[in-house]
Amino acid sequence: MAPIIQSLLDTDLYKFTMLQVVLHKFPQTHSVYHFRCRNLQDTAYPLVDILDDLNEQLDHLCQLQFKEDELLYLRSLRFIKSDFVDYLELFQLKRRFIKAGIDEEGRLDIWVEGPMVQAMMFEIFVLAIVNELYFKRIRSDEVLKEGERRLLAKVELLKKYEAEQNPNDPPFLVSDFGTRRRYSFEWQKHVIEEFNKAAPHIFRGTSNVLIAKNLNITPIGTMAHEFLQAFQALDVRLRNFQKSALETWVQEYRGDLGIALTDVVGMDAFLRDFDLYFAKLFDGLRHDSGDPYEWGDKAYEHYKKLKIDSKTKMLTFSDGLNLEKAWSLHNYFKDRFQVSFGIGTNLTNDMGQTPLNIVLKLVECNGQSVAKISDSPGKTMTDNDTFLAYLRQVFDIAEV
Repeated sequence: MAPIIQSLLDTDLYKFTMLQVVLHKFPQTHSVYHFRCRNLQDTAYPLVDILDDLNEQLDHLCQLQFKEDELLYLRSLRFIKSDFVDYLELFQLKRRFIKAGIDEEGRLDIWVEGPMVQAMMFEIFVLAIVNELYFKRIRSDEVLKEGERRLLAKVELLKKYEAEQNPNDPPFLVSDFGTRRRYSFEWQKHVIEEFNKAAPHIFRGTSNVLIAKNLNITPIGTMAHEFLQAFQALDVRLRNFQKSALETWVQEYRGDLGIALTDVVGMDAFLRDFDLYFAKLFDGLRHDSGDPYEWGDKAYEHYKKLKIDSKTKMLTFSDGLNLEKAWSLHNYFKDRFQVSFGIGTNLTNDMGQTPLNIVLKLVECNGQSVAKISDSPGKTMTDNDTFLAYLRQVFDIAEV
């Protein structure tokens, strides 16, 4: 079988930006990641059926190294440092750190365990491989035709929104965040090409670094939950983990990549830590769970309380979006904020078939459990309920 991942650039930008900080600030950290499918009951066939092919693809993945032109591209990004690219020149994923098998309940089971500077890079590759293997078995000409029909409808919608935009309003900005949930690499590339051609003033880029490089468009991304979660197990008081993570980010990027992720322990707990110092240093906030309107209103009140003009700040929405939801949110917030949208599954895997809802999440760091308490109950993830209860207590978060 041909390798699904053919380049180590075929991943999301924030994997590189987070890895750079990990390498510079806490390179010795040990980590454990665990796979989960959140909608097992909706799959067309058991995911374990792809296990042999998955292991073969992981063998391929662990033979890849960065090519010279890829390293040159990374060096061209202002926020990527030369010593980090020197590290990537030697980088190769180690097969011994990842195991794919079957758990006690007969489900597909994937564990990654090893140094964080290695382990964290598996996530996007693994999820993209699982998706492509799964959908390849139920692919048909009718499915591809339906995907094309839906894509055409989205392109027309983009053009409509572009025509309806008031030139005095902040721009309506959409990016592709769909690498991990894509139907296939080729389909993701096709969608991005069509969006970029149809509405370049709206479509601002992709999180996929390889596609951004090949199409000469902007790679988009800042940080993910795993970055903040790691600080729950580093040498800081648990109550201060968010402040420590944000401070470390600021010290590394000094003004670049200024969108902070808010929902590792929920928006309310985040805002208690996001004081005047951070609110001035960061360009804005990213929404990834809970009611987006309520979340944005809370952000507005917070900036208002700190006497910061919210129109100078960006809200980035990235939770379960489609174009219609994004346009509605844009119109709701455009008078108070700059707004942008990262759309994933609905862009790269809208084919008329039920998409997989799969994740590969950090569950342990340096032998200690870590957790995310999401504003959407189904997104909370940990392998240790005792630690989860303690985290709720420390941040005064009621169980929903």
